Amino acid sequence: MRRGWAIGLFALTALALGALFFVPLGMVISGGFWVNGRFTLRYLIGVFRDPVYGEGLWNSLRIAIGTSALATLIAMPLAWLSNRYEFPGKRLLGSLILAPMILPPFVGAIGLQQMLGRYGALNALMGWGPVDWLGRGRYWGVVLLQAFGLYPILYLNLVAAMANVDPSMEEAAENLGCAGFRKFRRVTFPLILPGFFAGLAIIFVWSFTELGTPLILNYTHCAPVQVFDALKEVAANPFPYALVFVMLSASVLLYAAVKAIFGQRAYAMQSKAVVGAAAREAGGWRGAAIAAAFAGVLAVALLPHIGVILNSLAAPGSWYRSVWPRVLTAANYAEALGHGMTLGGIRNSLLYSSLAVVVNLALGLAVAFVVVRSSLRARGALDALAMLPLAVPGLIMAFGYLALSARLGSQAWVRQNPFWRMLLDVRTNPTFFLVIAYAVRRVPYTVRAISAGLQQTSVVFEEAAANLGAGPWRTLSRITLPLISANLIAGALLAFAFSMLEVSDSLMLAQREDFYPITKTIYELFNVIGAGPYIASALGVWAMAFLAITILGAGALLGKRMGALFRM
Repeated sequence: MRRGWAIGLFALTALALGALFFVPLGMVISGGFWVNGRFTLRYLIGVFRDPVYGEGLWNSLRIAIGTSALATLIAMPLAWLSNRYEFPGKRLLGSLILAPMILPPFVGAIGLQQMLGRYGALNALMGWGPVDWLGRGRYWGVVLLQAFGLYPILYLNLVAAMANVDPSMEEAAENLGCAGFRKFRRVTFPLILPGFFAGLAIIFVWSFTELGTPLILNYTHCAPVQVFDALKEVAANPFPYALVFVMLSASVLLYAAVKAIFGQRAYAMQSKAVVGAAAREAGGWRGAAIAAAFAGVLAVALLPHIGVILNSLAAPGSWYRSVWPRVLTAANYAEALGHGMTLGGIRNSLLYSSLAVVVNLALGLAVAFVVVRSSLRARGALDALAMLPLAVPGLIMAFGYLALSARLGSQAWVRQNPFWRMLLDVRTNPTFFLVIAYAVRRVPYTVRAISAGLQQTSVVFEEAAANLGAGPWRTLSRITLPLISANLIAGALLAFAFSMLEVSDSLMLAQREDFYPITKTIYELFNVIGAGPYIASALGVWAMAFLAITILGAGALLGKRMGALFRM
């Protein structure tokens, strides 16, 4: 790439990403400190003095610790077994173990409530009284749902990291008498720390600020739900700003702490493994035991999915004090695609996600070209900037955009002009801010997917086109884009699918029913008495099927590089 083009792309993308990312964060930071034109620490101090806010922050930290620990206990043994052994059904089980990714945890909470509620399937199966298992331990319900929904992110990173371990390092350790768990602790684990950190950091920050799951499970004593409940006061009360600033600071500090503990202790190998360690054949009882471990985790992880599917097939009121619904019907699926609210939600999500993908691809292409094809010294900084949305929670970004909209909406030139009011005021029309929020959150996926394609495509093709007189745009359209088309499609598919099922941005920014996306529609239907939860479950199953097809397609295009999309 010519230096002039590289500098121009660098400036444009850095400016765009910086504005879309740092402006809403600036709104969060300033809102709790600059009140009535004066700087004050009153509201920040008030967050720590208020026992309700203090309890919420502590509970959110407990959720993050519990979710990360449980996800590690699930993913680490499975990744190690997958790396070391060939066992019956390995290919199938290795693919199915990623299945929890196809259902957002907050949708799974609907199914879990039906199974573990006061009159749920577990009590009916065991013949127990009306024991509300979730009511007794909603914290553990949130942790279980999030851990079993997010562990595939850590599993993907660990499998990739273990595949890159030079087997000669472990062989040398065994020759020196270091075997078994001691070899894993002293040799293997330090070598896979970068991959472990990459997945763990995302899970930790994600679960610390997750809004949907505790909201559905009615675990209100945590910071994200407290922020959601304070949205109506965002224009007049600085306390929500101060609380979100504390969450942002805590997320950054927690990320730095995890990186300091795990990310800085990586040990370099003399070379990347050219040939991975040969997996040992595990037959008989040993192979059956390994397959059973995968199947057992899968069975537990899919319980929420099963609950949602059964609830979607139940006639309203027919799944009560019984192991499964007494009356099955497909009417909920028809209603989910014919209900006025659901049709609007599907239409809105398709619009928001499609527009977001256009922004994703434009930014992803520009960043990837600068990072991979240029020799600018600052290209690493641009790559890091593009990855920042993975480290900053969606809840905080959504609150920042909401604050920005509130600030703009109060301006006279916005209030008096219908076009600007429709574009910039989420109370009138949230489309602009939802598209921007979706796009910024998914830029890392497209950057990583396109970068992988450019790294695997020799630059000599582009140089040959330039030597024959083709300009930059013609070379891009006729040579580069066709060669990386699989990566473009994979990145676009993932960005589109995860935008369709984005939770925090949708719940916070969409405030009028005619602009609800799918996830906000599911949440609102869940709270409707009567058939609402059943239609919400059916809509969740439709979304689950859509995301499953998308992830399978992206996985087929990207192969083992899929895990790189979930690395900071």
